[in-house]
Amino acid sequence: GTGLLLAALSYAADKHRNQRRKDAEASPYINHPIALAVALSLEGGIDDIPVLCAALLHDTLEDTDATFEELQDCFGLEIASLVAEVSDNKALSKADRKSKQIENAPSLSNGAKLIKLADKLCNLRDIAACPPADWSAARKREYCLWAKQVVDGVRGVNHGLEGKFNEAFERLVGNR
Repeated sequence: GTGLLLAALSYAADKHRNQRRKDAEASPYINHPIALAVALSLEGGIDDIPVLCAALLHDTLEDTDATFEELQDCFGLEIASLVAEVSDNKALSKADRKSKQIENAPSLSNGAKLIKLADKLCNLRDIAACPPADWSAARKREYCLWAKQVVDGVRGVNHGLEGKFNEAFERLVGNR
């Protein structure tokens, strides 16, 4: 289990090596998948190695040259399928991709729901701590409201992570 987890971390780090987050400091992108795996493990109590590996790899199909076949060869069908399940179809417009995330969230597998929940939690935390430099308050609020719609579709999968998401959401949006 540990070896596979470290292999996924190494693979993700290599694939994301030249990518940066949108915050003012242009943080290394790999910090985001690591944050997901840490949140799942330490805050969600998740010790399922395929889920943790897929969390580390969750943006590789979407944002790098990785392919499903390559992920399957390196990590097996279960992990590759989880990554595919949480990946957006980049052929669609941004608006369509966002709508599809809301629409598809309830029908995701439990593992994919966990990854989706951790992704939105970590994104809200990043918006609070180090938001994209060019995002207005209205843009941050819009993202949070959309993220909540996605999370509402996966509720029931992990109450601890859901509580952490709710806390992050309330800090950013409140009851306005």
